Amino acid sequence: MSKELGITPRDENYSEWYNDLVKRSGLADNSVVRGCMVIRPHGYAIWELMQRALDDMFKATGHVNAYFPMLIPKSFLSREAEHVDGFAKECAVVTHHRLKDSENGVIVDPDARLEEELIIRPTSETIIWNSYKNWIQSYRDLPLLINQWANVMRWELRPRLFLRTAEFLWQEGHTAHATYEEAEQESLTILDVYRTFAEDWMAVPVIAGIKSDGEKFAGADHTYTIEAMTQDLRAIQAGTSHHLGQNFAKAFDVTFQNKEGKLEYVYATSWGVSTRLIGTLLMVHSDDRGLVLPPKLAPVQVVIIPIGRGEQREAVLQAADQLAGDLKAQGVRVKVDDREKESPGFKFNDWELKGACVRVEMGPRDLEAGHVITARRDQDEKVNVAVGEAAASIVAQLDAMQVALLDKARAMRDANIHRVDTWDEFAAQFSGEGGGGFVLAHWDGTQETEDRISEMTKATIRCIPQVPLDPADETPGTCVLTGAPSARRVIFAKAY
Repeated sequence: MSKELGITPRDENYSEWYNDLVKRSGLADNSVVRGCMVIRPHGYAIWELMQRALDDMFKATGHVNAYFPMLIPKSFLSREAEHVDGFAKECAVVTHHRLKDSENGVIVDPDARLEEELIIRPTSETIIWNSYKNWIQSYRDLPLLINQWANVMRWELRPRLFLRTAEFLWQEGHTAHATYEEAEQESLTILDVYRTFAEDWMAVPVIAGIKSDGEKFAGADHTYTIEAMTQDLRAIQAGTSHHLGQNFAKAFDVTFQNKEGKLEYVYATSWGVSTRLIGTLLMVHSDDRGLVLPPKLAPVQVVIIPIGRGEQREAVLQAADQLAGDLKAQGVRVKVDDREKESPGFKFNDWELKGACVRVEMGPRDLEAGHVITARRDQDEKVNVAVGEAAASIVAQLDAMQVALLDKARAMRDANIHRVDTWDEFAAQFSGEGGGGFVLAHWDGTQETEDRISEMTKATIRCIPQVPLDPADETPGTCVLTGAPSARRVIFAKAY
């Protein structure tokens, strides 16, 4: 069936399956600008639902939204050395401010060169801290808890829709605090927001932890992350929360007068998730028939398909509209598919492809018998439900599906977590084209060893778990590669 739908089966080519899935389900297209994407309405509806839920969670923890310019003076990026090194190769640069006509069409006006080049924001720390310098004078101005919803540009050499694109949508929080401890608590609060959103809304189990120094955000004191596992057994970084220490405050001279009247540099955090979450959602749940979406984030949670022609059709449509109204009254996103030119079978396949969570089939004979037929997207069985009980039954099915998807994803992940103690075991786990799962192994803590392991296996340290998966993982041992002492096991995986 997947080939008939134009979707390559996962077990034949997972990468092609993903690309086919995104395009055939109507989520996104490639742009004429290499590396950029056009997010279609069905894909953007998922992002809107994510955005709405996360925005509520941010505001519940005391944050407010603002907006900062997308163009950043080049000199700003030079102020924090580690930060500019981390982003220098990904920056898009604006050099001129005007075009003009020529015999060969529009050209860049050579007389319109900017005195200072502008960078299209790869991230907004520098432009934001330039403003914070003017907003913060006293401890009374702290904490400053601001988020923005925006787009960013990072020149991506190997683009893939949603997962890696030159331009993508995200939110980025930037906060200022009076003490290191307050900034640390902020970093952990947001980490928990991300973990809760991933598991409760996306139905994606994640492991929260701290990044190694080699994997942390450029310019951060340390970085926290949530890591998910995709169906091809690779890791995907779903969200990060960075404790920036005083690095950016010192770079932009952001000080405050403390309660004793002394000037101090503030402590900072930044944190973000992006449209990469949509790619994560697809890679964790979907199948060869199309999208499988958790009900909380499905643009169409329920599709009602009326079946019948002529005089009978009118009665069926009326019943379908009645059920749709009952569901909408309970907050369900429902669609009545009353297209006359398409067959029921076409509609069934179409809505499976698009990820409607519950399909309702309703024909004259069903109504005569006093029932409708329901089918959950994540199951292969149909259920007869009495018409009077249909709305309540469907709502219960949506709730059950949300839980079932998380349970299934967690079981898949847990079955592919491995603990190894020798290099031969480690290398074997990552041999071939497969992802290899999450491998818990000892590491001697050096950048040199981390780099060597990555070069030999393509596996990287995804995180040091915040809460150990097993207490024994915190027992000291010896590095899987060098044999040098190791404080505890860390998680290695091939990653997107």
